[in-house]
Amino acid sequence: MSDDEKVAKDLVETLKDGERGFASAAEKLRDSDRAEWATTLQRLSEQRAGFHREIVEMGHDYGDDVDESGSVAATLHRGWISLKDALTGDDAGSVLGAAVTGEDHAVSEYEKAEKADLSDGFRAVVTRQHAAIVAARDEVKALHVAD
Repeated sequence: MSDDEKVAKDLVETLKDGERGFASAAEKLRDSDRAEWATTLQRLSEQRAGFHREIVEMGHDYGDDVDESGSVAATLHRGWISLKDALTGDDAGSVLGAAVTGEDHAVSEYEKAEKADLSDGFRAVVTRQHAAIVAARDEVKALHVAD
């Protein structure tokens, strides 16, 4: 398996987690006293879906199937796992805190990806997405601090 394929699979799993996590958080906050945050979180969920599709389509162009489940180890330490617990309560701050944790994990996955021996085309996608992931994390952190 090429580095591109391995990194793509890992990033797709991270992006799927972020997409689901942001969508769940948005749903939780939609009827709260922080309903305006739901719009931001839904937008970030859609961003992750777009990033996921972009990587999968790029993989298909190279003949790789990168849209399959990742390793068991990756499943056990995904950054969005803590969101499940936060969503059982009514505290908007806890939901955002879990989102920040998930975003910290996503940023670290992209940083790890950028250290791999990637093809130039895939490296450009990873670098561009990484910058957007960092910006999203900072945006969610700013909401959390404002809480």
